[in-house]
Amino acid sequence: MKNTLYKALHESSSILKEYFQKDFLIESKDIVSNLVTEVDKRSEAKIIEIIRNEFPDHNILSEEIGALNAASDVKWIIDPIDGTINYAHGIPICCISIGVEVAGEIVMGGIYNPFGNELFFAEKGNGAFLNEKKIQVSGESSLAKSLLVTGFPYNTSTNPNKPAEVFTAIVNKDIPVRRLGSAALDICWTACGRFDGFWEYNLNAWDVAAGYIILTEAGGIVTDFNGGKYSVYNKEILASNGKIHNDILEVIKSVK
Repeated sequence: MKNTLYKALHESSSILKEYFQKDFLIESKDIVSNLVTEVDKRSEAKIIEIIRNEFPDHNILSEEIGALNAASDVKWIIDPIDGTINYAHGIPICCISIGVEVAGEIVMGGIYNPFGNELFFAEKGNGAFLNEKKIQVSGESSLAKSLLVTGFPYNTSTNPNKPAEVFTAIVNKDIPVRRLGSAALDICWTACGRFDGFWEYNLNAWDVAAGYIILTEAGGIVTDFNGGKYSVYNKEILASNGKIHNDILEVIKSVK
């Protein structure tokens, strides 16, 4: 499956590069700021074509087309462009994300940003890699010295988890926080030690499946906002190097 995953990442990335900073169709989904482009759809079609050619009986869950169910315990979880708003505005902080789930467990994931030429990959039990070099989370143990990253849901103003208030609580502790616009890359950059922690609300499985296995294989920890067991089908995620995890949880809980 690894070869198929790599092929899908590279061939779909050619589509992203072909259309980048050019004119293409952009539409809104449920709200005006939730975008989908014709490039998302072309990338998705290419990925699904490659997977189906190799594994016609596997299940697929993809952002734009939804679930394509088959008689298999293997599921490919696909985000054809994570960071669509960035891509639509010509900002090269975006990627293709593909995770593989077997019998309910994420066992493999690949995330590729073709504009930075960074390919993250992990397979359960075998570690995590960036461009074939092994990566690990940071060793920072002080929240005050940490660099964090987050994102905001499209319904920030009405979200019951109070994302703006959590963000404010953290920055009011003079902790630097970045907002890049791609959850998959946020998780990968935490996995390789650029960030020390990441949290976000209202994510979907395709946003996090590949990142989850990459970060955990790099030595990180992922939970929900209560510190409980995480599933990629959760809507909330806290991912960190593990050393500052409880400190971030305390801030989140204090606001909730």
